[in-house]
Amino acid sequence: MAAFPLAKKLRAGETVYSAWTTLASPLLVEALAREGFAAVNLDSQHGMWELNSIIAGIGAVRAGGASPLVRVPLEDFATVSRALDLGAEAIIAPMINTGSDARRFAAAAKYPPLGERSWGPVRAMMLQGQTAPTDYLREANDGTLTMAMIETPSALNNADEIAATPGIDSLFVGPYDLATSLSAGKAQDITAPEVERAIDAICAAATKAGKIPGIYCRDAARALQMAKRGFRFIAVASDLGIVRDGAVAILKALK
Repeated sequence: MAAFPLAKKLRAGETVYSAWTTLASPLLVEALAREGFAAVNLDSQHGMWELNSIIAGIGAVRAGGASPLVRVPLEDFATVSRALDLGAEAIIAPMINTGSDARRFAAAAKYPPLGERSWGPVRAMMLQGQTAPTDYLREANDGTLTMAMIETPSALNNADEIAATPGIDSLFVGPYDLATSLSAGKAQDITAPEVERAIDAICAAATKAGKIPGIYCRDAARALQMAKRGFRFIAVASDLGIVRDGAVAILKALK
């Protein structure tokens, strides 16, 4: 694989579909990569991915021919740089609600002059096929991606400022938290009119700033709809959902 394939695809204007995983299984993420997902996200906010499994999972995704991403826990900016050092090509950070949040995220993820990321990408260099530290240093800020999750009314109101923050590469919609917060905790209707308007506004804010619009989708049909509406990084379904759907289909066929 070439160095930093995910960033190169997205910066070239391609639409990328990513798997989303919670079960902390290196074998499963490698299988998803080998089946053709261009990227696989390891969710350590709500999933079971922890440091040791993230190390194995990143290697498994790369072995399967895809780009590894990590969603870090809430406000865990220390894990941002650590996951990048371990070989993640992108970081998804939840609840980036203000310009200040965005600047903290970028500071942890980007080397100077964009940020304050500390040097130590030994494994990342190996996975990217680089032996000269200066090569990685020169390419890392453009080659690794920061995806700021927009999930609340505050984040929606500040979307332009977040998108304009140097070192932020993408606005990533968390539709279920967005629906929950916009309804004041009364619903998770991601197709409610106010939620759909918010989704389009976030996509427009990212596009206006020259950043990558991203979103999570529960299924392929929704993912294709979002691609038509301008989103270019789209996470689809989840590993647990895929397993459940497969089990339901098998059991139904046996009846």
